Amino acid sequence: MTETAAAPEAEVLFTRRGKLAVATLNRPKAVNALTAGMVEALLRQLTEWAEDGSVSTVLVQGAGGRGLCAGGDIVAIYRDILRGGDDTADFWQAEYRLNHLISRYPKPYVALMDGLVLGGGVGISAHGSVRVVTERTRTGMPETTIGFAPDVGGTLLLARAPGEAGTHAALTGAHLDGADALFLGLADHYVPSGRLDELTAALENETPEDAVGRFAVDPPPSGLAGQRQWIDSCYDSADAEEIVGRLRAWTGDGSADASHTADTIEAKSPTSVKVTLASLRRVAGTPLDHALAQEYRVGLRFLAAPDFREGIRAQVVDKDRAPHWKPPTLAEVSPEQVERFFRPLGSRELDLGTGPEHGPEAAQQEEADHA
Repeated sequence: MTETAAAPEAEVLFTRRGKLAVATLNRPKAVNALTAGMVEALLRQLTEWAEDGSVSTVLVQGAGGRGLCAGGDIVAIYRDILRGGDDTADFWQAEYRLNHLISRYPKPYVALMDGLVLGGGVGISAHGSVRVVTERTRTGMPETTIGFAPDVGGTLLLARAPGEAGTHAALTGAHLDGADALFLGLADHYVPSGRLDELTAALENETPEDAVGRFAVDPPPSGLAGQRQWIDSCYDSADAEEIVGRLRAWTGDGSADASHTADTIEAKSPTSVKVTLASLRRVAGTPLDHALAQEYRVGLRFLAAPDFREGIRAQVVDKDRAPHWKPPTLAEVSPEQVERFFRPLGSRELDLGTGPEHGPEAAQQEEADHA
C-alpha cells in the first residue's frame, strides 16, 4: 500500500471571476508574509493581466482571515544575513519592481487591507488605485523596531502624510487602524469587513467606483488626526534628538502621549531612527522611483550593519525583546554614520526595469513634469 503526498498549495492563488482578476496571498499561518517566490509570481501575473483585454479590474487579498500581509519574511532575511545577504538584495530588487508596477498599473488595482497590513504588505496595497480598509485593519511600517527603516516606498507614502503624522508613524513604528490609514493617505475607502465578500462579488461586473460606492461607510474619527497639535509641533525638525527633547518638554494637550512617544522612540534602534528621519526628509516631493532607489541603498547598508540582524533576533528569532543596539543611543549616532547609508551603490543600484506607464503614480509624475 502506498500513499501519494498532496502537492503543496501555491503561495499565491490566481483566479478569474468575470472581468475581475484576483490574487490571493496564501501563507495564512505566516499572515501571508512575502517570499521571493510570491513576489516573482505577482510580478509575472500582474504584468500578464495588465495586457489582457478581458480583465477590467485586479484585486489583491489575503487568505486566512488574519490579514492581507504581515510584511516580508524576515526570518528568511535573517538567515540570509548570516550568509551574506545576497538573496535579500535580489528579493528587494524584485519587490520594489512590484511596488513600482502597482503604482503605475493601467487598470484599477483594488487592495483589501483587512487585518494586518505591515511593511511589505503596505507596498503591495498602498500604491494601488483603490485601497480599502476595515474596522479590523492594523497597518504601519514597524521597521525601526527591528533595526531597519521603512522601505517598499513607505518613506514616500509617509512623507506625503498630513503635517508630521507620517514622521510620527515612521519613527515609532506604530500599528494604525483603518481610520488612521485613511488620514495618512494610505487608503481611500472604509468598508465593514463583513461586507468584503459582497464587494468582491460586485467587482466581477461593476466598476470599482460603483461597487465601492455601495459598500463604503464613513470611518470613525482618526486618533492620529486628533493628536496633530503635539505631533506637528514636536516632529517639525530634521534632528531626532531635538524631536525627543520636544516630546518630553511638551506640556499642552496630549503631554502624556508625547512623553510616552519619546520613550518609544528611544527604545528603537538609534541608527534606524536617525536614518529613517533622514530618509523621509530626503524623499519629500520626489517620485516613487527615486524613493525606492534611496530605500534600496539604505537597505543594503542595513544588511551590513549590526542592528538589523540584532533587531530580528530579539523580536522574532529569540523573542527576548531585548536588543543590544550599536551604537546604543541617539547621541552616539553621528551625521557621518547616517550619511553613509545614502551613498550611491555604483553598479549595484536598483534596476526597476520597464512597466506600464499609466496609473496614479504616473499621473502624479506627469502633473509634476508639467507644473
